[in-house]
Amino acid sequence: MLETVHVDLPGRAYDVRIGPNLLAQAGTHVSPLVSRPKVAVITDETVGALHLATLEQGLSAAGIAMQALYLPAGEATKCWEQLERCVDWLLDQQVERRDVVVAFGGGVIGDLVGFAAAILRRGVRFVQIPTSLLAQVDSSVGGKTGINARQGKNLIGAFHQPSLVLADTAVLGTLEPRDFLAGYGEVVKYGLLGDSDFFEWLETQGPALAAGDMTTRIEAVRRSVQMKADIVVRDETEQGDRALLNLGHTFGHALETATGYSDRLLHGEGVAIGCALAFELSARLGLCAQEEPSRVRAHLRTMGMKTDLSDIEGDLPDAAGLLTLMGQDKKVVDGQLRFILARGIGQAFVSSDVPSDVVLGVLSDALRDR
Repeated sequence: MLETVHVDLPGRAYDVRIGPNLLAQAGTHVSPLVSRPKVAVITDETVGALHLATLEQGLSAAGIAMQALYLPAGEATKCWEQLERCVDWLLDQQVERRDVVVAFGGGVIGDLVGFAAAILRRGVRFVQIPTSLLAQVDSSVGGKTGINARQGKNLIGAFHQPSLVLADTAVLGTLEPRDFLAGYGEVVKYGLLGDSDFFEWLETQGPALAAGDMTTRIEAVRRSVQMKADIVVRDETEQGDRALLNLGHTFGHALETATGYSDRLLHGEGVAIGCALAFELSARLGLCAQEEPSRVRAHLRTMGMKTDLSDIEGDLPDAAGLLTLMGQDKKVVDGQLRFILARGIGQAFVSSDVPSDVVLGVLSDALRDR
């Protein structure tokens, strides 16, 4: 059941291998990359407790020794303090440029450890072993690494491609339902931005996927990764097409900042709400029919996901405050916010020509419904 997506970047090409039980086979996959039989693994406390022993056995079967560092779980770990801790520990392990660092966890660990690998000795190789659905379909692929700042999400970082990605789909069975559905927000995004057939497939297969059907899960991860790989190869450093991958993120990142990167709103939940808002904005601008945002919301609700601002507990800033937070987004160019809008499901495009009063109207109405 192993699927492989090749990310064909000149000089930095790598495979994303997708299927069950890859942790137990990790040594076989990693051994061609190591110059000496040892790796440094950085994980979080939750993933480590569940899966580190399996990974260690998988590496040991190929004669590869492992040292591991455990970090706290959660978005707040993507910070300067934990970055310094990672780099300091890797230097203590005497990691050399030809060695391999393993990022073993969800998107937080992948982003943080990838950034540590990017700056350690001006760049060491690293392997992504993503353990969440969100990381498997999105953050582990494409080489974006980084940490959050007080001013906003992912504002400090580097492009640093992994040497290999191992997406063990059996691990998804240990996720809490909320975490799995948060990752599903990124899966839906791929259908919404560029593949209406995939979105239609998800409308019928989504419940089976959520219920644990392995064949469906592998296919959803494969199609998501293939779409991202195709876009990354065309536009590695986000000068054009890659910005499409940020559908829902301009709204979502502002909501994450407003909720303090806490459990009030997980990243994928912010993306899902952001996608619904992006389609609502597109409809108000006359770009797509009003039926389109309704269809997006209907599917998210069918899957039991957060869909509207009313699904976020606690206080939020007013519309003007949220718009200010959106202005800190990395997608601001010459002071102009770039939005990912859509002419329909599967037809996203980038625009800087969005009147702020229309955005304020969408946010005000969404807040009024809380």
